Amino acid sequence: MKLRRDIFQAIADPTRRSILILLASQTMTAGAIANNFDVARPTISKHIQILNECELIGSSKQGREIYYHIKMNKMNEVDLWLDQLRRIWEDRFDNLDNYFAKIQNKKS
Repeated sequence: MKLRRDIFQAIADPTRRSILILLASQTMTAGAIANNFDVARPTISKHIQILNECELIGSSKQGREIYYHIKMNKMNEVDLWLDQLRRIWEDRFDNLDNYFAKIQNKKS
C-alpha cells in the first residue's frame, strides 16, 4: 500500500508553495527549481518528493532529465476546501451585515 501524504500539510510549507508557483508557469527540472532558492539541493529534492507523494506535481523523463509539472486537478481539491470555507465566512459576514442593518433601523 502506498502511503499518501496530506496535501494540506504539503502546502503548509512556504517553500513548497513557492515550488508550486514556479511549476504553475512551466515545467522544470529539480536543478532549475533549486536555483530559485538559497537552500541545499537535497532540501529542495525532499520538498519535491513530498509534493510528488501528494500528487500535487508529476514528473516526466526526457532523456537524462526529469521534468516536474503541477497537477492542477489535485489543486482543485484545495480550491474546493477553500470555496467551502469562503462560503461559510461570506454567510457570517452577510449575517453580520443584516444585524447591523437591523440595529441601525431601530435607531432611526
